[in-house]
Amino acid sequence: MQKRQVIGLVLGPLLFSLFYFVPDITGLDDSPRAVLAVTAWVASWWVTEALPIPATSLLPIILLPLTGGTDEETATMAYGDPIVFMYMGGFTIALAIERWNLHKRIAMTIIAMIGTSGQRIILGVAVSTALLSMWISNAATALMMLPIALALINEVKDKNFFDERSLNSFAKGLLLTVAYSASIGGLATLIGSVPNAAFAAVANNMLDTTVTFADWFLFGFPVTVILITVLFFYITRIQFKVTQSGEISEDFARNQLNELGPMSYEEKAVLAIFSVTGFLWLSTGFIPEDWQEVLNISDTSISIFGALAMFLVPSRQEQGGLMTWKNMKELPWGLLVLFGGGLSLAAAFEDSGLTEWFGDLLEAVEVLPYVLILIVLAAAILFMTEILSNTALANMMMPISIGLALGIGVDPYSIMAIVALTASCAFMLPIATPPNAAVFSSDYLQMDDMVKAGFWMNIIAIIVIVVFVYFWQPIVLSF
Repeated sequence: MQKRQVIGLVLGPLLFSLFYFVPDITGLDDSPRAVLAVTAWVASWWVTEALPIPATSLLPIILLPLTGGTDEETATMAYGDPIVFMYMGGFTIALAIERWNLHKRIAMTIIAMIGTSGQRIILGVAVSTALLSMWISNAATALMMLPIALALINEVKDKNFFDERSLNSFAKGLLLTVAYSASIGGLATLIGSVPNAAFAAVANNMLDTTVTFADWFLFGFPVTVILITVLFFYITRIQFKVTQSGEISEDFARNQLNELGPMSYEEKAVLAIFSVTGFLWLSTGFIPEDWQEVLNISDTSISIFGALAMFLVPSRQEQGGLMTWKNMKELPWGLLVLFGGGLSLAAAFEDSGLTEWFGDLLEAVEVLPYVLILIVLAAAILFMTEILSNTALANMMMPISIGLALGIGVDPYSIMAIVALTASCAFMLPIATPPNAAVFSSDYLQMDDMVKAGFWMNIIAIIVIVVFVYFWQPIVLSF
């Protein structure tokens, strides 16, 4: 067991005891004080990984009812929140895409369309990675795209299209593009990043409002487009400029597609189900509320429909459907439990009145200009997520952000959006996100490369996110 884990094992119960058994520290009543104490324990074990993070996420089921923070029904129902099932359906669809290699065909088709000069390859990889990451976890997307990126680097290396210095810059730029695009793409959709789904779930549980897939897409997709555009110019024109002496074979992507062969029946079927599910997700936001009540359609039911269709449609290559239950062992069940744990704490925040206490506590920052509050909060969350799990951080901070919004008298969606977006934008360290770790495993990147490039991408992300929350969020995603 690592030193950090040992410290966490002791720190969690210690903080719990301090907040729970010494009322004078907070001045809170019994119920909200219990929720605060439980949150401190769970957060400590999340941060230090004293236990596996999903295991820690089960603590609220024991501690919240035991301490009087909330009743058992409230604590446990959060694990079956509709958003959890929406994510389960999305993961199932993603597994089907991976199973039949549809992701590689999509990526290579995009690269073939955009072109094969050095800069165009980076653009093609950025676009295809971001598009995949809207629907598939950033970790899975990065792991899918990494072999493609390494194959492109080897192609360039074998054909001597770059001098040694330019080859080095091209390789570093391409690999970091994979990592950063995988995180940026997830900002666009509710299922692309766990913090986005946490936004919708907490809004539903604590504010009694529904954020649909289409609502978030209208807000998040432009953020992704701008950040991908800035990333491309930053990587190719500033950080990793290359001098190209030849043209990469235009047949590279087509050769990869030829190796895949014609689209199989299974690929076509998965693409059809995926397309219908995506269309339904996007269309629900434009259905009048009266019709939605009659049809009783939600993003969760659409997600589960897409997942079940993968089991219902038969495969011609293997026995069973496009997905079998054996394939579901790859589903990130632990992430769903982690998500439930965060929602359980959020429900207890609301049920006990702890949110209002945080609001009163944070009223002092009301004197600061609103835009400055957004900048400080964005910077704090983003640099915290460099060393903390973005899922755990979002689950901890989302209920608190509502308290902050209430305390300073602003739209709670604005503060929540800052938390959701910045929690997914950690670009400096290999440990910050799975995509960063994946590309860092190659021989082309050094720590210094990621820190230098990532620091400025962090600054760019803060600026873009604050601008969008300040100007765009009130138009398309107001509370």
